[in-house]
Amino acid sequence: MDATHTGPTGPPAGVPFLRTAALAVGAGFLLVGIAGFIPGITTNYDEMTFAGHESRAELLGIFQVSVLHNLVHVLFGVVGLAVARKATASAAYLVIGGLVYLALWAYGLAVDHHSDANFVPLNDADNWLHLGLGIAMLALGFAGYRALRGPVGGQYPA
Repeated sequence: MDATHTGPTGPPAGVPFLRTAALAVGAGFLLVGIAGFIPGITTNYDEMTFAGHESRAELLGIFQVSVLHNLVHVLFGVVGLAVARKATASAAYLVIGGLVYLALWAYGLAVDHHSDANFVPLNDADNWLHLGLGIAMLALGFAGYRALRGPVGGQYPA
């Protein structure tokens, strides 16, 4: 369903909500990914590695990052911007992304931060941020799906 699909009174309320949510989340990820490559915004920039826990670079001096970590944020942001054209794709992006971030949170809690298994890399600040992102993205996605359905008895086709 996209903005051109209309019901009896126009597009469901969820269409602009979902498109805006995916656009905002995607833009946020893109900006964070780019910021991870900017010395000053990223402390210990000269100690950044491609991947792994050996990277000493930290976005805003808090969140441990690597080239891989930053590239994943950039890619996640580009995908968010691309799917923001369609409401159902936006909802899927938010829900799947939320699940990915919850899985990343669980992984970050389980992995030894000083082992080679911490390839992303992750630290405690990253873990709690991933939990918050996962919950927020799931909430946005499910709220959008609910808004797309419209009122009871006024269901729109998916």
